[in-house]
Amino acid sequence: MAEHHRPHHPHHQHQIQTDDDDEPTQHHQHQHGRPHFQPKMNPHQRNMHMEKPNMANPRYYPPMNRPKREHYLCLIVTLLLLGIIILIIWLAYHPTKPHFTVASAAIFGLNATSPPLLAVTMQFSILIRNPNRRVSIYFDSLNAFVSYRDQPITPRVMLPPLYLEKHSTVALSPVIGGSPVPVSPEVSNGLIQDEGYGVVGLKLAFLGRLKWKAGDIRSAHYSIYVKCDMLVGLKKGFVGQVPLLGSPICNVDM
Repeated sequence: MAEHHRPHHPHHQHQIQTDDDDEPTQHHQHQHGRPHFQPKMNPHQRNMHMEKPNMANPRYYPPMNRPKREHYLCLIVTLLLLGIIILIIWLAYHPTKPHFTVASAAIFGLNATSPPLLAVTMQFSILIRNPNRRVSIYFDSLNAFVSYRDQPITPRVMLPPLYLEKHSTVALSPVIGGSPVPVSPEVSNGLIQDEGYGVVGLKLAFLGRLKWKAGDIRSAHYSIYVKCDMLVGLKKGFVGQVPLLGSPICNVDM
């Protein structure tokens, strides 16, 4: 049987390989040549897409927050400086409470025979001292009354406004009482009994408001309550200056 040899055509073989290689190339070009579809975004989504921070940059801050942070920082620094200045002023001046002293007492009338009314008229010599060397004291209002066994036995008397210069002392001699006030039977009977013994325990009280002044700086108003406990030598029917037994102690509460 005769063997037929197929003619070798190099050009034809190369053409076949070329055709085979062209098919995937055309398919690849078809895939990459297809247009990429992008969904449409409304303006709000577009702004969010543009303002999305870069997570690779940790120092990114939205543009609108930077002025707000600077404003808060300036406010905090200002408050700290103001607090430091106030603290320095307070430590430099450091106002001390005024001191009250009862120097003498006198009685001009005591009528406890018409219960439940009691009429007492007394006069006290009071010394008010300002111990501060850099701060003045101004009393806007100050009134006084006398109490016995924690019950008032005189009406309140308004004292004139007082101004105490730095490290100064003011003397007052107010007359307190005169008008009858209602009291309990315990107060009227106890006062008559102590008067018979010759020793009566009284309390002189002050209520008011004051403020400090250092140069052109004035403080807010502060309430003040002063209690001066004393023992006086008092006999029934005596009129005039009465002795103070011991040194009256005045407590100042603010």
